Amino acid sequence: MAKCRRAADRLQDRATKRRQIAKDVMVELDLKKLAAPDFTASIRPGTPALMVIDEAAVPSIYWEPREPRLNRQGLANDLKQGAEIAGVALSNPEPVLSVRTR
Repeated sequence: MAKCRRAADRLQDRATKRRQIAKDVMVELDLKKLAAPDFTASIRPGTPALMVIDEAAVPSIYWEPREPRLNRQGLANDLKQGAEIAGVALSNPEPVLSVRTR
């Protein structure tokens, strides 16, 4: 059973690496869509991710009232709506590879 799991993990890692290579090449060549008889790959804009720059500067309303932990989803939503919040920012969005099979 463990042998099958390791093989599956290797296949998953290999697929992930190949997807990353395909995405990198398509971004480098500014190729938005690649169509083949059995699949279509396209690059679409990603969404910006939350980057915590200074946890100590984040207002208390974003901390959840148990052992101190950031409400990352609330922070990200407010930032996406244009709020300026000390200690956090949105990252530049990374392109996302989308592959559809037929």
